[in-house]
Amino acid sequence: MSAVLTPEKKEVEKKIEEEEEIEEEECIPMENEVVFFLKEAPEYRISAVAEWGENYQGDITKEVDTYFLHILTNQRCETVRDCFTGWSEQDENSTEMWKTLCLRIEEYENIEQDMCYEKTIGV
Repeated sequence: MSAVLTPEKKEVEKKIEEEEEIEEEECIPMENEVVFFLKEAPEYRISAVAEWGENYQGDITKEVDTYFLHILTNQRCETVRDCFTGWSEQDENSTEMWKTLCLRIEEYENIEQDMCYEKTIGV
């Protein structure tokens, strides 16, 4: 087997490289912050962020990265429950409301899609 590329193979490889460059160039970084809140108690809310890439036609070209923001520090949290690390409610009722909010967010369908385009989501 020869390591030498034929002109046809070189042309195919060149086209593939050009397409990959075009895709990278067309990727517009996008970001959206969304607030999840309890419908029955809107004061219970958690912020989250979606980051992705789109081409000029509005198609998602880079995988959606979603994360939540810590209640106190505003630091990135990979899961909604991580938002409460180092923080606790003194009131038993409030603790239950926060747990309910977390559970509903975890069970939310199409979360990535909605996080890209919504500003608030009641659960």
